Amino acid sequence: MKTIYLKRAEYVDIMILAEGTYPYVRGGVSSWIHQLMTELPMFSFGICFMGSRPDDYDKINYEFPPNLLHLEVHYMFSEVKESIFAYKNKKNPEIIAEIKKLHTWFKSQKGEIPQKVRDVSFYLNEASEEYFLHDIDVWDYMTKKYEENCPEVPFVDYFWSLRNMHKPIWLIASIVKNFPKCGLFHSPSTGYAGFLGAMASNHTDKPLFISEHGIYTRERKIDLLNATWINYKKPLLLQNSNDENYIKQMWINFFFKIADFSYSKSEKIFSLFPQAKQVQADFGADVSKLEVIPNGVNVDLLSEAYENRKDVIPHVITLIGRVVAIKDIKTFIRAIKLAVDKIPDVEGWIVGPMDEDIEYAQECKDMVITLGLEKNIKFLGFQNIMEILPLTGIQTLTSISEGMPLVILEGFAAGVPCVATDVGSCKNLIEGALDEEDIAIGKAGIVTGIANPVSLAEAYIELFNDENLWKEMQNNGRERVEKYYRQEMFLEKYKNYYNKALN
Repeated sequence: MKTIYLKRAEYVDIMILAEGTYPYVRGGVSSWIHQLMTELPMFSFGICFMGSRPDDYDKINYEFPPNLLHLEVHYMFSEVKESIFAYKNKKNPEIIAEIKKLHTWFKSQKGEIPQKVRDVSFYLNEASEEYFLHDIDVWDYMTKKYEENCPEVPFVDYFWSLRNMHKPIWLIASIVKNFPKCGLFHSPSTGYAGFLGAMASNHTDKPLFISEHGIYTRERKIDLLNATWINYKKPLLLQNSNDENYIKQMWINFFFKIADFSYSKSEKIFSLFPQAKQVQADFGADVSKLEVIPNGVNVDLLSEAYENRKDVIPHVITLIGRVVAIKDIKTFIRAIKLAVDKIPDVEGWIVGPMDEDIEYAQECKDMVITLGLEKNIKFLGFQNIMEILPLTGIQTLTSISEGMPLVILEGFAAGVPCVATDVGSCKNLIEGALDEEDIAIGKAGIVTGIANPVSLAEAYIELFNDENLWKEMQNNGRERVEKYYRQEMFLEKYKNYYNKALN
């Protein structure tokens, strides 16, 4: 599919590489990208959006700031009818040898990417996509590896996995070749976006920054291990205790390797909290490149929501987030049921979109009816948090995975304590972790285990029944966000790094 240009410029200071996020998908990473561009008007920005397929995305969800000068859109897995037949090309043993090196590197757990195949000209001028997809020698090599490594796996699964794993590389090479001139590249993840950034940095000799909001490699590993689309298992009698699905492991190694290349080409690698920095180091990132830059919120604006609060603590528990399984909305519903049994006027508000996983959202609605909570739980969809937070007594997150959720900080600035599961940086935000002074501020809420409605309900009830504790945690949250998480702080750090790289 051809490049779609929604805006086009000959030069931008910073090209942001957005994989499946801005401007089509709302959420933490997209909000961060928009905040970065809007609040740093002294820089010109470009966006390279990389999505899966056109049907997976709907409308643009953001109003572009005037300093966004370039926006191009690419789909990595567009459904294009093409032949899968192999045919004979003029034999070129050097190209075949390099393709073998690339494939071996992808599936291995050690070693650097071969020098030749990190150059976009190799894909555009020597080993073309057509060559890789249809050359008989490549086909012979592919079938040989299949027979050596996983003959028990259906060949069709192996074939399409290998094809889909490698095919985006030619798209990435083409993107790099046609980029406008850029001062630097900035990716909010490793993955395909990070690989694009590494290839672009290698091609242009311009710096690459990576700011991981979650650890992409670890998240993809979890996704792949739980994937149902890669579901082949050996017959029981042929398995051993350490047996893993070969194709899943091939994909896992692939994402580890492109992350490794992304880290190696990065000038700076940022994370949101100390534990994430340690994971990056464990995955092989050079520790001298690592730095923690926590996100920040507009404390002054959110203080207006605090000023609009009434003296009485409302018995409203608000979960701001998408209605999807990773947010574990069902556990929240169960916790509200337990809380209502003790405090009948408790309400649970779910504030966020319901169209990402329609089946799961319907299951949540059905659960509310089954538990008789129609009067207590409200699905409110998108709302203005400046209007929601003053009406909220407790903010909650019941997620099974998070990075650094800005909604917790927004709640603190608006005077709302938080009850959250111990995932991502939630505990750091609630209890303090940046330094001794941060810890000394005290707790701004309560941290619970994952998928534990009893603990969540007990925390809600404890806060509602102890006004002094609630006010203490409210004050602690406001002090913490004021001291450590103002948006001016993280924006100033990025501004300085951008200026240094561009100059």
